[in-house]
Amino acid sequence: MMSLEIMGSRQFPEWLYQHHVSLAFTTYQTGKLFLIGLQPNGRLSIFERTFNRPMGLSASANTLFVSSLYQLWRFENALEPGQVHQGYDRLYVPQLAYTTGDLDIHDIARDRTETPIFVNTLFSCLATVSHTHSFIPFWQPPFISKLAPEDRCHLNGLAMDNGTPRYVTAISQSDVADGWRDRRHNGGCVIDVKGDRILLDNLSMPHSPRLYRDKLWLLNSGTGYFGYADINAGRFEPVTFCPGYLRGLAFYEDFAVVGISKPRHNKTFSGLPLDQALQDKGADARCGLLVIDVRSGDIVHWLRLEGSLFEELYDVAVLPGVRRPMAIGVKTDEICRLITIGSWPTQQK
Repeated sequence: MMSLEIMGSRQFPEWLYQHHVSLAFTTYQTGKLFLIGLQPNGRLSIFERTFNRPMGLSASANTLFVSSLYQLWRFENALEPGQVHQGYDRLYVPQLAYTTGDLDIHDIARDRTETPIFVNTLFSCLATVSHTHSFIPFWQPPFISKLAPEDRCHLNGLAMDNGTPRYVTAISQSDVADGWRDRRHNGGCVIDVKGDRILLDNLSMPHSPRLYRDKLWLLNSGTGYFGYADINAGRFEPVTFCPGYLRGLAFYEDFAVVGISKPRHNKTFSGLPLDQALQDKGADARCGLLVIDVRSGDIVHWLRLEGSLFEELYDVAVLPGVRRPMAIGVKTDEICRLITIGSWPTQQK
């Protein structure tokens, strides 16, 4: 039986209340989607559902996209404005699933038509969904010579610009099967999708690029630093050191929410600059979420996950205007009993 303890900083619930937001995050190691909001008494509301290796997460107030081991799920809120269900003001229902096969899907985003765009890490490309195939590829890094299921560079992160893919992150510029594992320390890069060129290199396992307030933010995960890209100078500008391996980044107003994980004790995650940085600062790696004020770089709030099986997060999302969310899962009979009725569209004469 899995044990889990979730602890928030003293003012974390107040921050959720003041900004009227909730949070969602995925823990693929234990197969969970977590939804964090507030109970009527002001205490944290923690809701979780089980999926097979959930990773990428794209969210708005009423729609969630979640990637799993071999499917990409779309959830829709079934409640009308002002309606509640068992005390929850959002009820996300799995309405659609694309069967993709095991593509090791990482970041997910949506284009102007709400069509999901995702990082197909196994095939080292950006792709979209298909009604007849596992995926449709539409871009690959300029150094990738062949579309093959070989995870050559560990393409992982995607930044959108007005509904169009603009920047991606990769662990390396390798063009051989699993070649990225040999370049973990300083082989990471940011690629301009529009220009097919390398913007930044010499990064350590970068993740989660995001365009926000005219800056390209990202996580230099192998070093533990949240920061942004100085595109003109071609370098990463560190802003905040975070005690853990960084993955998952979302913004709301003046704040960034980042996910931190405990590094795995294997060759992939050992020996990174993060190890020495933690030692120098007298800190241990943690698992959870950090809220960073982007104006000062200060960590103003945090949420920690403690438990023997809860050591890694992948993605995080902010749910604006949501007080207390829940979701219907696919592993209980609840999905059989929840039935909603839509309206037939009125025909215009």
